[in-house]
Amino acid sequence: MSELTTSYAQQKLVELNQEGFTSLVDAFNRACDQFSDKPAFTCIGKTLSFRQIEVLSRQFGCYLLHSCGLQQGDRIAIQLPNLNQFPVVVWGALRAGLTIVNTNPMYTAREQLHQFKDSGASALVVLSDLLPITEQVIAQTGIKTIIATHALDMLQPQGLPESSLENLIALPDALALGEGQLLPVINFSMNDLAVLQYTGGTTGPAKGAMLSHGNIYAGMRMSELSLELISDGDEILIAPMPLYHVFGFTMNVIGGFIQGSHSVLIPDPRDIDSLIGVMKQYSFTSMASVNTLLQGMMLHPQFDEIDFSRVKGIIAGGTALVKEIAEEWQTRTGSPILEGYGLSETVAVLTCNRPNQNSIGTVGAPMLYQEVKLIDAEGCRVASGERGEICTRGAHVMQGYWQRPEATAEALDPEGWFRTGDIAVMEADGLVSIVDRLKDMVLVSGFNVYPNEIEDVVYSHLDIIECAVVGVADEKTGEALKLFVVSTNPQLTEQQMKDFCRENLTPYKVPRLIVFKDDLPKSPAGKILRRELREL
Repeated sequence: MSELTTSYAQQKLVELNQEGFTSLVDAFNRACDQFSDKPAFTCIGKTLSFRQIEVLSRQFGCYLLHSCGLQQGDRIAIQLPNLNQFPVVVWGALRAGLTIVNTNPMYTAREQLHQFKDSGASALVVLSDLLPITEQVIAQTGIKTIIATHALDMLQPQGLPESSLENLIALPDALALGEGQLLPVINFSMNDLAVLQYTGGTTGPAKGAMLSHGNIYAGMRMSELSLELISDGDEILIAPMPLYHVFGFTMNVIGGFIQGSHSVLIPDPRDIDSLIGVMKQYSFTSMASVNTLLQGMMLHPQFDEIDFSRVKGIIAGGTALVKEIAEEWQTRTGSPILEGYGLSETVAVLTCNRPNQNSIGTVGAPMLYQEVKLIDAEGCRVASGERGEICTRGAHVMQGYWQRPEATAEALDPEGWFRTGDIAVMEADGLVSIVDRLKDMVLVSGFNVYPNEIEDVVYSHLDIIECAVVGVADEKTGEALKLFVVSTNPQLTEQQMKDFCRENLTPYKVPRLIVFKDDLPKSPAGKILRRELREL
């Protein structure tokens, strides 16, 4: 990075870090001292205090360093749903100086293999239910240690299922090996890499956004100071959003913890009965959600029995908030839904509505302690009310893409501006509306899906000679995937294609609609015209 880039980002970090923390671990230590006996995380009927998180994470960090031979800077993949084990292993790994590789538990073997190999992960923490897929890929990676955990391990150790994997250990046994060990003194800085947060690319495979301790701390503080939803150390956060996703990770595992909040983790938000039961049990103050989940909750017969009296606001993101859903929610609960916008590359932080300035249909104003501009195709700023690509710079912007200097150079300029690839309009009052995408990414239930990845899988089918994927509007998921194919086999069916995709793709990446065509529209240069397919 240039001196100008460094000076601006570091200036903002200094402004945000008034307490002078040297790293996330430093902030973690303060939180454990300050909130020692308070509840930190609750899941499946088990609550862990801040002191217990400190003890368990120290044991895990000691195990990684003393029993696994891992060293500062090594990568560890974590592939878990929302369980108490998640913050234990994350903070243990960070205290050991390792870099977290957040991995979606729904990933197929193909998707896991890419992420494990690309990140160079040396260790893996995985839900024991997923071990059959782990067995398929591990020999092709550099992973030497596999720590498996059962969902109920924090209530009562469950042991391991039968497996052909070598170097496999149960998490309770790993914690026992770290008990009584001394955690070495590690010199941290805010510039140290904390997380590789993988995000899809419009061309090629998924890329790892390099998020430093300072990036994540800055993003967390920007949210805290801009929204004031987590501020008094007496917050209860319902956490249905995946902790492996940058937003859930930052809000609950990192930010909520450092600020002394109690996060109630929801392992499976699709189980609406269980989610509503938890929401009735706790006098919570905030949560994050998406359209589909908000709608599902309001359809539940016990929804109106929930106490929303302490709720400061519900954060909505991932996909455009449906106006009717937001209005019904606010009418029935008396609590506002605050739609926001961010990316993995910006620690999920960029813009958001505020409790005192909430405009449904926009993603709010830019959060504090950053610069935001909208530019045209030539890179010049556009006027208020005009369309432009939204760009940001500040301490929350990633260091770059892991081992991809060319992609980094395309996204980050020498002055530290990150180009989001999203087209927006900013009005004179500062409110931002996302209106289009410069690239072809599709948002399915808040997850980024990139057509190239799906098309690569479809092209591997022997009967397919051409294909293209576009996004189409969908009431439930915001957008759905529509696949157009040209096949040499007239007997090939839509269901066969879906089954083929399902073998190689996470469920939300499987096209919902499949259309067979004799040919696809192309430009004079032979490029398939997705814009014309969207109109079909």
